[in-house]
Amino acid sequence: MSELQARIAAATTAAMRGRQRDRVKALRLVNAAIKQAEIDGRKPGAERTALADEDVVAVLAKMRKQRQDSIAQFADAGRTDLVAIEESEVAVIEEFLPTALSAEALEAEVASAIAAAEATSMRDMGRVMGALKKQLAGRADLGAVSRLVRAALGG
Repeated sequence: MSELQARIAAATTAAMRGRQRDRVKALRLVNAAIKQAEIDGRKPGAERTALADEDVVAVLAKMRKQRQDSIAQFADAGRTDLVAIEESEVAVIEEFLPTALSAEALEAEVASAIAAAEATSMRDMGRVMGALKKQLAGRADLGAVSRLVRAALGG
């Protein structure tokens, strides 16, 4: 069990003891998604493989993105009750994600990755994004990163 999974398990136990039903529900969703990722990552005939912290962060980032998409759809449909539920789940998920980068810090990371990869054109975008994907996992929306890289490379 990774350090992040241990923190999530401890938070689940604390929420259960504190009788925080909504928080327990959100944490159980997180635990279920992590366990599913462990199961999906195993080889046939093998036991469930433990995830590293980076993998857990990727699962959490995916969960946050799904909920943010749901929030937008529910808001468009006028379902404020469902928006509130999704927002509370996002708040719980974000407790375990690394702090998000500011726009200035994100631009600096993109510039340094482009310089490190010696990228000069759109042909080099894959190398730059590959490096940034590892560095920025859970700290930035990769769609926004892609737009910044594309703009910097003249695409």
